[in-house]
Amino acid sequence: MATKKQTPKTTAAAAPGWKYEPALESTDHVRFEKRYGHFIDGKFTAAKSYFGAINPATEEQLAEFGQGSAAEVDTAVKSARRGYEKYWSKLPPSERAKYLYRIARLLQEHARELAILETMNGGKPIKESRDVDLPLAAAHFFYYAGWADKLQYAFGGAQVAPLGVAGQVIPWNFPLLMAAWKIAPALACGNTVVLKAAETTPLTAMKLAEIFQEADLPPGVVNFVNGDGRTGAALVNHPDINKVAFTGSTEVGRAIQKQLAGTGKRLTLELGGKGANIIFDDAALDQAIEGIITGIFFNQGHVCCAGSRLLVQESIHDEVVRRLTHRLSTLRVGNPLDKNTDVGAINSRAQLDKIEAYLGYGVEDGAVRHAAPCPLPGRGFFVAPTFFTGVAPAHRIAADEIFGPVLSVMTFRTPEEAVAKANATPYGLSAGIWTDKGSKLFAVASQLKAGVIWGNSFNRFDATSPFGGFKESGFGREGGRQGLLPYLEVRG
Repeated sequence: MATKKQTPKTTAAAAPGWKYEPALESTDHVRFEKRYGHFIDGKFTAAKSYFGAINPATEEQLAEFGQGSAAEVDTAVKSARRGYEKYWSKLPPSERAKYLYRIARLLQEHARELAILETMNGGKPIKESRDVDLPLAAAHFFYYAGWADKLQYAFGGAQVAPLGVAGQVIPWNFPLLMAAWKIAPALACGNTVVLKAAETTPLTAMKLAEIFQEADLPPGVVNFVNGDGRTGAALVNHPDINKVAFTGSTEVGRAIQKQLAGTGKRLTLELGGKGANIIFDDAALDQAIEGIITGIFFNQGHVCCAGSRLLVQESIHDEVVRRLTHRLSTLRVGNPLDKNTDVGAINSRAQLDKIEAYLGYGVEDGAVRHAAPCPLPGRGFFVAPTFFTGVAPAHRIAADEIFGPVLSVMTFRTPEEAVAKANATPYGLSAGIWTDKGSKLFAVASQLKAGVIWGNSFNRFDATSPFGGFKESGFGREGGRQGLLPYLEVRG
C-alpha cells in the first residue's frame, strides 16, 4: 500500500546506494490442508462453521479454520480430562520426558517447513522464524523434558502434583513459540492441555498437532480448538478447567482475572508492555544502536516486551539520532519470505490501521516523525519503520502500547531521572540498560519495575530463563524453573 503523504514535521534519511537482489525461500515443499476444524482426542475433527486466515504479505487466503463453539470447547475439555485421568497422570515422569524429547526432535526435523508457514501466516521475516522462533520452540521442549522426572527437586524438596487440565490462549505475534512456551511446562508437570491459537495465525498450531500425532502422544493430552475471542471465553470459563494461561492484551487479561475471581482456577497472565531502552553517555554506541533496532523493529514491533521508549542521555541525543537515522535508512521492508527482508508484514489490516493512527497521533501531539525511506510493496499490510523525536511522556505514542515498528525517543540527564521516566508507565514487562559501567547497570536495574531487564542487549531469550511482568503486564512466569510453578500444586 502507498505511504501516507508526509507532513511538515516528518523527516526521512537518504537511502543507501546498494541494492539487494531477491533471495526468496522456496515454498514448493510446504504442505498444508485448505480446511482445518479442530484437533481433539488425538485426531482432527470437522467444525460446524469456518473462517479464513490470510497471508498478510499478499492478502490471499491460506486456509479455513473452525470457529469453535461452546459445545466444541466442552468436547475438547472432556477429552483433556480423559487424557489426564486415563493416560498422562498415570505415566511415569521419565516416560513423559521421552514424549517431550521426541516432540523437540520432530520440531527440529520439520523446522524449515514450520518456519516458512510461520512467516506465511504471521508476516514475520523468514530469517526470524528460522533463526529465532523455531530453535526456541524446540529448546523449550528439550528443556522441560529434562525437568519432567526431577520435579521433586525443583522447589527445595517440596512435594508437587499436577493441577489437571490447563486452558491456554495464545496471541498472534509468536504463534508456534507461544504454544511451546505453554504446552511444554504443562506436559512436563503432568497436566493435559486445551489450547486456542489466535484467529489470524492458527496454521502452525495445526501443524504442531500433526507433530503430536507423529510423536504418538496419547489421545486427549493436547487438544486445539480454533476460533476467535468467543472461543477463548468459552475455554477460560469452562468449569472443568483447573488452570488458565493467557498471553495477550491487558484489557482482555483484566477481564479474565475478574471472571476467574473466586473460581479456584489458577491463572497466569502475560500482557502488554511499554519497555524502556535506556542509553547512557558511556555506552558503546554502535552496539547500542543495533540494540535499539532489535528492540523495536524485531517482528515488526509485534513484541510485548519491545523497547518502544528510547531514553537517551541528553549529552548524546543528537549523535544517537544521527546514527539511528542512518541505520533506519538501511532497513529493508518487503516480502517476508525474502531472506534479505528486515521488517515484514503487519499481521492484519486492523493492526495496520491502529499503527497508522498512532503515527498520526505522534505528529498531532507535536513530535517529529523520522520514517525509513524504503519503498513499500503495493499489496499487503506494510508500514515504514519509524521513530519520533521531540516526544513528551504524556504523548499518546509514549504512553500507549502500539504493537508496531514505532519508537519514541526521549531524553534524561541523570540516572535518577532515567529511572523515574522508565517507571512512569502502568506496564512493567521489560527494560534495557546500555552503559560501560557494570556498577551503574546493576544499580539502575535494581530500581526498575520490570520483570525482564537486559544489560547491553535487548530481546534475548532462552528456555532456561523466566519471562514475565509486573503491574498491568501481568503476573506469573514462563520459562526456566520458575515456569514449572504455575502448573504444579506445591505441598510442604
